[in-house]
Amino acid sequence: MSREDRDVPPHHTATDSSGADPTAADSSAAEVASPERPRDPLVIRDLAFLGGMAVKGGWRPDSSLPEVAFIGRSNVGKSSLLNLLVRRKAFARVSRTPGRTQEVNFFQVNQDFILVDLPGYGYAKVSKTKRHSWQPLIEGYMRMTTQLRGIVLLLDIRRDPNAEDLAMLDYLADLEVPTLVVITKVDKVGTAERRARLDAIVRAIAVDEGQVISSSAHTGAGRDELATAVAELVTQPAWRREPAP
Repeated sequence: MSREDRDVPPHHTATDSSGADPTAADSSAAEVASPERPRDPLVIRDLAFLGGMAVKGGWRPDSSLPEVAFIGRSNVGKSSLLNLLVRRKAFARVSRTPGRTQEVNFFQVNQDFILVDLPGYGYAKVSKTKRHSWQPLIEGYMRMTTQLRGIVLLLDIRRDPNAEDLAMLDYLADLEVPTLVVITKVDKVGTAERRARLDAIVRAIAVDEGQVISSSAHTGAGRDELATAVAELVTQPAWRREPAP
C-alpha cells in the first residue's frame, strides 16, 4: 500500500497559520462558542494517565476505548504538541533531554478515547541498546492493539525527513494504518522560508497534502486542525479487529 493511499479524513492542508497560545486558556470556556472564538472541536473535561507499557507484550489498559497514537523522532516536539492538543501545560513532560519517553504511555481523555504516546526514535545520545529496545516495543504495541484508529507522525519543519522517518512511514503504510503527519515548530522558520519547507517535506514523504497539518506549540497554530482530525479518527472503525499473529 502506498503512502498516498492511507485513509485519513482529507480536511486539512499544510498551510501556515498563527494564533495566541491556547494552553493558558481554561478548557471549559472553550465550550461556549462566540464570534471571536470558534467552538473547540475537542473540549477536554477529564484527563487521566493510565500507565505505561515498558516491555513488548507487557501491561496495557484493559479498555475497549478507541486509541490514537503519536510518534516521531526524538526532539521533534511531541510532548509540547500533546500539551497543546489537550490544553495542559504539564500533561506530557517536556524534557531538555530528548528520548525521555521510553515506554508506551496511555492517557484517557473524557472517558471517550485514549491518547497513546509512543517512544521517540533516532536520538544519537541515547544508547544503541536502548534505541533497539524501543523498536520491538513500538512494533509490539502495533501488532497487539485492536483499538487503534490512527497514527499521528510528527516531523520537524527545520529537518529534512531522514531514513528513519521514511522507514516509519513505509512501515505504517505496510500495516495500512491511517496516518496523519504533523509538521512541528513552524514558528522556528521565517514566513518566507516556511512555505518552501512545508512543500519540500510533503514532496519528500510522498503523502497527500490533505494528510498534513502544520503546527506550533508556541503560537498554538494547527491545534484546532489537529483536534478536529483526532476527534474524527476516534469515530472510525477499528483498524484491526484481532491481534496480529
